[in-house]
Order: sequence, then C-alpha cells, then structure tokens
Amino acid sequence: MKIDFRSDTVTKPTAAMLEAMMQAEVGDDVFGEDPSINLLESMVAERFGMQAAIYCPSGTMSNQIAIRCHTQPGDEVICASNAHVYIYEGGGIASNSGSQVRAIDGDNGRINASQVETSINPDDVHKARTSLVCLENTSNRGGGACYDLEEIKKIRKVCTDYNLQLHLDGARLFNAIVAKKEDPKQYGAIFDSISICLNKGLGCPIGSVLIGNKDFIKKARRIRKVFGGGMRQAGFMAAAGVYALQNHIDRLAQDHAHAKQIEAALAKKDFVASILPVETNIVIATTKDGFPAKQIAEKLLPKGIQVMAIAEQQLRFVLHLDISTAMVEETITQISKL
Repeated sequence: MKIDFRSDTVTKPTAAMLEAMMQAEVGDDVFGEDPSINLLESMVAERFGMQAAIYCPSGTMSNQIAIRCHTQPGDEVICASNAHVYIYEGGGIASNSGSQVRAIDGDNGRINASQVETSINPDDVHKARTSLVCLENTSNRGGGACYDLEEIKKIRKVCTDYNLQLHLDGARLFNAIVAKKEDPKQYGAIFDSISICLNKGLGCPIGSVLIGNKDFIKKARRIRKVFGGGMRQAGFMAAAGVYALQNHIDRLAQDHAHAKQIEAALAKKDFVASILPVETNIVIATTKDGFPAKQIAEKLLPKGIQVMAIAEQQLRFVLHLDISTAMVEETITQISKL
C-alpha cells in the first residue's frame, strides 16, 4: 500500500472525473471558443460573486498574472514572509513584474491590518510605491491555517484607505471555506482578485482559475498570453474542474478530520516538540533536537508512507482525496511504532 502525504497535488483523477474529461466538449480557448473552459470560468466567477474569470495551467501562473496586473515595475508588494508568492514562485514577483517584496512575519502565515498599515511606504521618491497586498488562505507553511474573515475585512479597509489592491492566493481557499463554514461570496466581496487551485484538494490533474472584475480579467488574458499560458483545447482539463466543483468540495471535511487524527498520533511521540494548530488538511510537526525530520521520513518510507521534510526539524503531512480512512489508520499504527 502506497500512502503519499507529500502534497495534495499528487492526486489522480477519479474514474468519474476521467469520464467527465473524456466526454468534454472542446474548442480553441485562445479564440474564446472552448465551451468547457467557458463553463468552468463562469461557474467559479458566479460562485464567488465576481464578474469574470480566466483558466490557467497553474496556481503560480494565476498569482503571477494577478501581481503583474496590479503592479508596475518598481512597486512593492506586501505579503507574509512565508507566503507562497514570495518563497515558492521562483522569484516571479521580481522577474515577471519588476516589483519587490515587503515581507512580514505573520501568525502561521497570517498577517494583520496593523502590520499592513505600518508596512506601507510613504509617498516619497526614495521609496518603492506600495501598490498591492497579497494574502494566502489557507497558509501552506502555516500548517493550513485559516484567516479570520473579520481580520481580512480590516485589511481591506486599510487597502481602500491607501488605494492598494488586494489579491488572495486561494490555492486552498475551499479548505478554509469548508472548515469555517463560510460563503465564497464573502471573499468575492472583499478581494480585487482571487486565485483558486483545482489541482490540490479538489483533485484535478491540472489547473487554476483567477477571478476579478471584467477589466481585470481582460488585462489578465493578455498577460496570460505573454506568459505562454494561452491554451487551445484545454476543455478536457477544465471539465475536471467542473466535476470537482460539483462533487469534491464538501468532502474536504473528511481530509480535515483525517489531519486531526494524524495530529493526535504525532502528539503522543517523544520526538515531536510541537505541532502547528491543525485547522484543515495540513499537519506540520516540529521535531526535537537529535531527531531530524528527514530521518523520521526515511523510517516511514519502507512502510509505504511518504511524507515531506520541509525543513531540518519540520515534517509535513498533507491529506487529500487519495488518502482513505484505512490509509490513515495504517499510518497511525506505523507512527505509534516509531
């Protein structure tokens, strides 16, 4: 039995998802003629109460397009110091948009309105122009931590007061929405743009959707072309996204429950120093001195269990739809033997 906790990007399409992909009606998306992509884009935009959407190959591309739309060369972007847009997108903010980052140390990846306000540069020719704030919900390196919606509203007010744009890296936003029993339209009413990954908890093999108003998406479509993201008969992949939106959102709660079980098993081990609070589908455990995370991962590997050492003393488990209850039970058994 192979049990892969390395990421929720490792999922394979279900039989029903594959059938939906095989039956997809397709056309040339660069010409705006792929009906499956058009359906997916309209579904996501409508779900969040936003005007328009654009389908992209990856979450990184969605984020980078958004940042390019919202900034100009020489600007500064405010985000958490462990934000995906900052540490995991290949320096894209600098390379793609010619902007720099003001990185803030947050609470498990969450920054607050006060921090944002104090990080905004004054109107001074010596300073970069602060133009954009990027939030990440849930926070990958924060152990799947969710923002409090009221804090996001406070950040929105700061952005409005200082004429800043607000983008949400919502790679795992549906995890947060399910965990906190929220409405997607609450997010659509706050953010200028939101990126949604289909290839993580929703279980699609590829894809991300970027949403915003019509003018923003028109600009995003041009930038996607520049980035090489214009696809042709990609409706076969978009059909997977349509299926996931219809069938794979509510089941995220099961991943969250499984994560809590893994957390409880790790909490019993002497080699574990601490575990970030588990809210969604990610478990990050910090090991004690003398117990390198890589060593723990190597001990689990012969048992068919793959986990990721994301730092010298940090071990990460990510739950997803390819992890069954039986797999979780087997993992707990093997953890107990460590």
